[in-house]
Amino acid sequence: MKVARLETLFCDAGWRPWVFLKATTDDGLVGWSEVTDSHGSPRGIAGIVEDLAPLVVGRDPRPVERIYWDLYRHTRQSPGSVIQKALAGIENALLDLKAKALGVPVHELFGGPTRDKVPLYWSHCGTTRARAWEVTGTPKLASYDDVEALGREVVERGYGAFKTNIVVPGEEPQVLMPGFGAGGGTMRAAEIAEHLTRLLEAFAAGTEGRARPIVDLNFNLEPEGVLRVANALEPFDLLWLEVDAYDPAALAHVRRGAPMPICSGENLYTARGFRPFLEAGAMDVASVDVIWNGFHQAKKVADLAETFEVSCAPHNYYGHLATFIAAQWCAAIPNTRICEVDVDDVPWREELVTAVPDVRDGELVVPSAPGWGAEIVEDVLRAHPWPAA
Repeated sequence: MKVARLETLFCDAGWRPWVFLKATTDDGLVGWSEVTDSHGSPRGIAGIVEDLAPLVVGRDPRPVERIYWDLYRHTRQSPGSVIQKALAGIENALLDLKAKALGVPVHELFGGPTRDKVPLYWSHCGTTRARAWEVTGTPKLASYDDVEALGREVVERGYGAFKTNIVVPGEEPQVLMPGFGAGGGTMRAAEIAEHLTRLLEAFAAGTEGRARPIVDLNFNLEPEGVLRVANALEPFDLLWLEVDAYDPAALAHVRRGAPMPICSGENLYTARGFRPFLEAGAMDVASVDVIWNGFHQAKKVADLAETFEVSCAPHNYYGHLATFIAAQWCAAIPNTRICEVDVDDVPWREELVTAVPDVRDGELVVPSAPGWGAEIVEDVLRAHPWPAA
């Protein structure tokens, strides 16, 4: 069995593209991975895969780690970012091939499963209904009454936790992202705290305390502003406060001063990137992006985190294939905390895959079919081209 070709495929998922890598062998076996990079450089990933394909095509795909390190050495002067995402996509597609060839789910290649079900939290809860309600066909978040109704929906659908962002309902609902736009994050900390307090009050009225909130601040505030917001949100019993930072000492300062657990890491790559944050005691929960790191590299991060008594949660706001990959990873590691999943999305999402995640009472059943447990339906992908015409 040899790799015959690598292809990068795109489809338009409404407010961002979904990006997939397809590895085909000379005997017709197909391995899939999701490599979605919705806010970075989707075309950049495709270009990197094309550049690296000669290092993979013609080789037996089953010694995945050997191939990964050949790719790493070839790109080691440009570590992280879209390079790592491309490497991860190749690694994950080859793991899918290997597991299918052996007739086992991917977690069996890594000693799994450690569990049969994984608890889920509803991600971008309210966020999607503020910024993409038209393309997802979901109710617009036009008022705080709508937030309260959404809180009731979270509980009715069996989720014990949900994550939201800096969402402001209204006739033209907003998601405040000063760290990604005009800046001025810390200067706006009081405003952000006020908006989040009102948002969480409405969610609390809807959930009646039966689902715990998570707030994701992303890169929108510096440590001073994060702590101001954290202290304002203390009454809401957050499962965690999610914060992005590139300085381990700064994040450790936030963790020491915040009255709730701190989760971070979605923008870090490989154990080398996580190690200084773990050594600094900067996070209670490590958010590990499995499709951006690669399954085995993400497993190494989880193993490292376990030595620091830190639990892990996959960063997973993509399509169903990524959720299958995240579920396999959660099954392969001992220190899973909970798994992220987007509930609101384009209405044809289920048609894009050969199987959909098996969710029961807010828990995801770990897939047991060979490979990831699902494949991409290419006819559906081609029916939603990106960029849109």
